[in-house]
Amino acid sequence: MPGFDVTRLDDAIHGRLRLGIMAYLMDVEAADFTELKTVLDATQGNLSVHLRKLEEAGYVEIVKSFQGRKPLTRVHVTAQGRKAFADYLDALAGLVVKR
Repeated sequence: MPGFDVTRLDDAIHGRLRLGIMAYLMDVEAADFTELKTVLDATQGNLSVHLRKLEEAGYVEIVKSFQGRKPLTRVHVTAQGRKAFADYLDALAGLVVKR
C-alpha cells in the first residue's frame, strides 16, 4: 500500500508510557514527577526509566531542585520534543487507511 510506512513511527515515543508522557506534557508544558506518576498510573521506577529514554532522545528536560527541604523533579517538553511528537502524530495518521 503506497504511503504505508510503519518505520516512520519514532521508537522513543512509541510506547504506552512514553506516549502518555509526551501527550500530557504537550498539553501542560511541564509537570512534576509525582503528577506524571499519578496521571499515568506508573510506578516510580518505570516512570524514571521512560523519562530517561525521552531525555536521552532530547525530547524532555528534567530539572531537579528543592521545594523547602523536599526534592522536586520537574519535566519539561523541549522544542525538539514538540517537533518529534508532531512528526509522530503525522506518521501515525499516515497509517490510517482512508476508504
